[in-house]
Amino acid sequence: MNQTLLVELLTEELPPKALAKLGDAFAAGIMNGLKARAFLESDSAATIYATPRRLAVSITNVRAGSPDKSIREKVLPVSVALDANGNPTAPLAKKLAALASLSNGAPLGITDLERAPDGKADSFFYTYIAPGSPLQNGLQTALEEAIAKLPIPKVMSYQRPDGSTVQFVRPVHKLIALHGTGIIPITILGLSTGKTTLGHRFLSQGELQISSADSYASTLEEQGKIIASVTVRKEKIRGALLAQAGNDQVLMPEALLDEVTALVEWPAVYECNFESEFLSVPQECLILTMQTNQKYFALTDAEGRLRSRFLIVSNLATDDPRHIIQGNERVVRPRLSDAKFFFEQDKKKRLADRVPGLNNVVYHNKLGTQAQRTERLTALAGRIAQTLGTDVARAECGALLAKTDLLTDMVGEFPELQGIMGTYYARHDGEHEEVALAISEHYRPRFAGDALPQTDTGTVVALADKLETLVGIWGIGLQPTGDKDPFALRRHALGILRMLVERRLPLSIADLLKSSAAPFMSNPNFRNPSAEVTAFLFDRLRGLLRERGFAQNEVEAVVAQQPDRLDDIIERLNAVQAFAALPEAESLAAANKRITNILKKTDRATGQVQAELLREPAEEKLYSAMMQLQPQVDAAFAKGDFTNTLKSLAHLREHVDGFFNDVMVMAEDEQLRNNRIALLSNLHGMMNRVADISKLAA
Repeated sequence: MNQTLLVELLTEELPPKALAKLGDAFAAGIMNGLKARAFLESDSAATIYATPRRLAVSITNVRAGSPDKSIREKVLPVSVALDANGNPTAPLAKKLAALASLSNGAPLGITDLERAPDGKADSFFYTYIAPGSPLQNGLQTALEEAIAKLPIPKVMSYQRPDGSTVQFVRPVHKLIALHGTGIIPITILGLSTGKTTLGHRFLSQGELQISSADSYASTLEEQGKIIASVTVRKEKIRGALLAQAGNDQVLMPEALLDEVTALVEWPAVYECNFESEFLSVPQECLILTMQTNQKYFALTDAEGRLRSRFLIVSNLATDDPRHIIQGNERVVRPRLSDAKFFFEQDKKKRLADRVPGLNNVVYHNKLGTQAQRTERLTALAGRIAQTLGTDVARAECGALLAKTDLLTDMVGEFPELQGIMGTYYARHDGEHEEVALAISEHYRPRFAGDALPQTDTGTVVALADKLETLVGIWGIGLQPTGDKDPFALRRHALGILRMLVERRLPLSIADLLKSSAAPFMSNPNFRNPSAEVTAFLFDRLRGLLRERGFAQNEVEAVVAQQPDRLDDIIERLNAVQAFAALPEAESLAAANKRITNILKKTDRATGQVQAELLREPAEEKLYSAMMQLQPQVDAAFAKGDFTNTLKSLAHLREHVDGFFNDVMVMAEDEQLRNNRIALLSNLHGMMNRVADISKLAA
């Protein structure tokens, strides 16, 4: 009979950051184990439960026993089973005796076997019905496998009352395994199954009797004051936070919400307050200390300014929460006082005065200190700013101060605030606003989809920082390998590319890499990686452009030319898209591919075409059309009108097709051959100024 199955492990408090993964893995392991052993129907569904003190799963439509199964087993090859006279051999007799246990002990003969082809020869096969097994056996094995595969962050060893040692993520006190209303007798972690569990530590009374698998969640909620589902509990917390926030905005990062959900069983949200004097501290500091140290939810007004009230999620619902509120307000006050103290102390020393202290901070043992790195950043930022025509002094100052907040007390306490605190301290020191912003902006983009630096100075320093890291780390042999990228060089490369493309910076990639490598050249640990880094950048560029919706062949048409500047690459791709939509595009792309292959086999003569050597009408027409079209193509390209540059080529289709139909390029006459190759070379140059359109050919 099919019924709902419930399995629960009641434990000590589980690690909150791992709870969701443990719950998912526990449920999936049991579900997959039972499915593999044919205990589930096609519509069987699992519901995952995980609280601070339990892992559980209920699965619908579970069979009480697995069905009988027909098994066809190979016995022996015929050549082994029968002798030359066709009589059974001793090996066959021995095998038949062993198989008798599968046929209720009845003796087997050769007539009970099936003779069938098996590769190049025949073999004997025996088909029998293997009886199904009870759910008890299947669940025992499935549960053992599920527990063995749990993503436990750190295994704990503990002793059971009988003195046996058990290993699990936390001590386990009870085990439930119910099929409908009946207990499935299994054992695990030194425990045997029962029907009782525990509810909330303070809001429930003693043990809870689970009458059936289907009543598990409702019994826990109604009698035990426990919301067993992680998802339901999380959404209840989210709704309560939003309700308590009122007109304010509640800051609830998903990671914090997940962690708090894993800490409570019966969540209740309360409002607390702190003294307004703490609002003089940068709000990022206050928010971080509340979130990181206390798991509180900060509130801001509609303009994003921090409020002096915050929300807590308690595991205790009560009509009079005054003691809970006062206790949490008392706990948070010293944390905020520490933040205020760090801020006031840090402001007593200018960032510029902290620069020498970077000599005491190692950047990398093969690349020197942060002070040496700062020298490289300052020089590189100055050169980039000069090339772009932005303020060189601001760029150099921003680079000089970029890493100084690493030496402040606040960043020492909260490393996540590096850059952010530097901006606050630079403003306090009276630095130019762009210099102050550059200290935080130079870390951008920090992740996929993150905002780019908004100021010119921030952009220049960010480019310098990422280039110095990419070239320096790669140059000492620590480039990414496989899925390992400890220095986040892929992220740095994407940041460089996004700034070049999205900010349309007219910068040469070759010059940037040359300038980045120059300060390292005297370092014996360094090998110039510019060629490898260039290839790495273009590989990342391909992915970046495909993410923006461009087709692979369109991207390849542009990137294959390895453009040294990326400020107009989007226009080139748009032009390629427009060209590819023309009816002439396919024919011209195929012709371009053919020309490319011809030129690869020659010395790619690029000399002037001699009109007097054009003998065939088709080559004369092509040359004439090219001469008439050249000024139009040049003018469009000079204006950056890449779309019309490519579209102009459509006028050549008929003449290009005629040339390849009627003209023998590789003529025996050397003068004619070289002249035709020169004509194709000039045509190739005209066709590929914007992109390699041969990449559009099927």
